[in-house]
Parts: sequence; structure tokens; C-alpha cells
Amino acid sequence: MTTALPTVRPGRRVAAAFAALGVAGLTVLGSPLPASATAPTVLPAAALPSIATPAASSAPAGAGAVATDTADPTVTWAVQPANEDGPDGRRFMELELDPGAVVTEHLAVRNFGEDPVTFALSAADGYLTERGRFNMLSDDEESVDGGTWIDVQESVTVPGGETTVVPFTITVPADATPGDHPAGIAASIQSEGGTVGLQSRVGFRVMMRATGEVQPVLTVPEVKASYTPSWNPFAPGEVRVSYDVVNDGNIRLGADSTVETSALFGLASQDAAGEPMTEILPGGSMSRTVEVDQVWPLGPVTTTVTVTPVPVAEDEIDAAQLEPVTTTVTTWAIPLPQLLLLAILLVLFLGIRDERRRRRKRLEDMLAKARDEGRRAAAERDRADGGSVTTTDASPGETAGRTGGAVKGEPTT
Repeated sequence: MTTALPTVRPGRRVAAAFAALGVAGLTVLGSPLPASATAPTVLPAAALPSIATPAASSAPAGAGAVATDTADPTVTWAVQPANEDGPDGRRFMELELDPGAVVTEHLAVRNFGEDPVTFALSAADGYLTERGRFNMLSDDEESVDGGTWIDVQESVTVPGGETTVVPFTITVPADATPGDHPAGIAASIQSEGGTVGLQSRVGFRVMMRATGEVQPVLTVPEVKASYTPSWNPFAPGEVRVSYDVVNDGNIRLGADSTVETSALFGLASQDAAGEPMTEILPGGSMSRTVEVDQVWPLGPVTTTVTVTPVPVAEDEIDAAQLEPVTTTVTTWAIPLPQLLLLAILLVLFLGIRDERRRRRKRLEDMLAKARDEGRRAAAERDRADGGSVTTTDASPGETAGRTGGAVKGEPTT
């Protein structure tokens, strides 16, 4: 845990850069740097831009700060755990304390500049950022836990090129709950210019554990799963799973997590591992998103998230207490591309079938028309042929009739 924010003064331009300070106990955004007795390597002032924030103190940002000005020399400093004689090689403090205990610890402030600098000293509750890096509350935020246990003097003036050891007291409340109570302690410089105030802080983590029964408990209160199909109907899609892991216990824990999807009563399953969670403080949480690919859209997909607690660093926890936690949700994997393909094939099939039916109907109509025309032509021929025969047959009759009439009308001899 550390802080490093640039400082701006009226009429001045102050730039800030993270210093690669090889000093034990220093951390860059919460990650400890290795110990070294050599002077730090400082990045050029132009490496990072100046940052201005409202008058309230800025949140911690890094492990070292460089303030430059045309008139003033560069200021670089470090803060680390110490004993009465000076830095003791620790990168941060981890203390196991009984409720009601009062202990004295020390911090060392090292001024790498040439001129004396007065640093403000402060302690506050510690927390983890969204990226899992340790930090401490800014000065405008009220501490309610471990930060209130630490009592340190308000400021210290350190001569140029020297290190000053400052004692501070940790008082554990008599009713302190068992478990971890994270805090941080830092040395800072701050400027005030009108409505703009900037603060640069450098410090380290103070992890205090009150003795008593530890309770390593992780929960997964909510899991969200959604299916994204592949628009290639012959390729599977993926399930995107988001979940939060909450530390409801009283000690810090890491976590390993896996995500498994299952469909068709378990006949089609896939799994993927989530990125390990290195540390979750009591009361804190951490989010993960896992994408499980090669999932075919087969209707309802059951998604199971399994989170297994793991100890952090050298913490000793009974394995029987590290029970995995599982949470299951169901989402629908609708085969949209496949349904679209099926719809296209169905339309093509119906179109081809209807076209064949229309062709068959046209052919049948043509054949029926041809048959009808043939029948009409045959009937006309028959009528024509039948009319000639009747006339021929009637003529003799008529002749006979006329002759007979004549015969009948004349007297016989």
C-alpha cells in the first residue's frame, strides 16, 4: 500500500513520476518492491503528467514521488517498516495481536533530496482496489477499523539525504473481533492553491490480525450467464459468465474458480477456469468474467460456478475449513443461426415444391385443353359426317314420297 500523487503550488509546475525505489517495505500500487541499499532510480519528471484534484486529499497511487521545480531541488522519499535503529528489512507489517494489547512499532522516512522536507504522517483503513492492489483511505475519508488503532505523530522533518525513525503505537480494542484488520501508514506532502489541492503519499501496509477463532468464508451471491451464438450455423457459440466472490469471513483469503456448462442432461458439457484471486480482504469482494466456448445451442444450459478458498501467503488454515462454494444458474442457448438456416431451407423447399406443382398443373391444364380440343374437333367431324348421310337418305324418300303421291293421286288402270 502506498501513495504517490503530484503536488501543484500557485505559480509552480510540479510533475510527478513513480520512482523505482529499491527500498524494502515500499510498494508500487500495493505490490512490494524488493529490498535494496542502493539509491533509487528516478524516472524523468516528464514521464508522468501533473495531476490536479479538488481540494480534498487524493487517494494513494504509488510508491515514490518526484516533485520538480525550476527553483527547488527534486524531492524523493521512501517510507518503510523499521525498528529503533532504522529500516529492518520488512516490506510491510503483519502483526498478530491480542484484544486489548498495546504495542509500539516504528517507521523510517528517508529523504533522498538535498534539502530538509517536512512530511505529514497519517494512518487509515486499508482496502484492495478493483485490480486487487492494496491501498489506504484518503484523508477525507473516515476510518472505522484498523486505521483507528494506529496513533502516529502528525509530521516529521527529515534532513536532506538522511533517514528519520518515527515510533507509532498500535492499540487493539478490548472488544476487537477476531481476524484481519488491514490498515496503512504513510508520509505525504500536500499543497494548497485556491480550490486545488494535491497530495503525494508514500507508505506501506500494516496488516493486524486479532487473535481468536478464524472464519474463512467465501460466498458467490450472484452469477450472471448469457449465451452468444456464432453466426456460422455449423460452429458453436460461447457462454459469458460474470460473478462476484465476497469474503464474508474474518480473515483474508485467495480463491480459485472454475465454470462448467452442461446441456442435454449433461451429455454436452464444457468448462473453463477463472483467473486466480490472490487476495480478498474481510468484507471485500472481487469480480471475475469467464467465457466458456464450444457451447452448442441446445436449449437450456446449466452453468455452475465453483469457488475454492485458498490461504494467502503463509497463513495457516485448516483444510477442512476451506470448503468449495458452488452456485448454479440456467440460461437459454437458442439456436438462432440454425433456425435461420432451417427457415431458409424450408422456404427453398416450399418454393421448389410449389414451382413443381405449378409446372405439373400447367402441364395437366395443357393436356386437358388438348384433350378437350381433340374431343371438340372429333365431335365437329362426326356432326359433319352425320349431316351428309341424312341428306342422301332423305332424297330417295322424298322422291319416293313425291312419286307415290303422284301415283296415289292418279287413277289406276
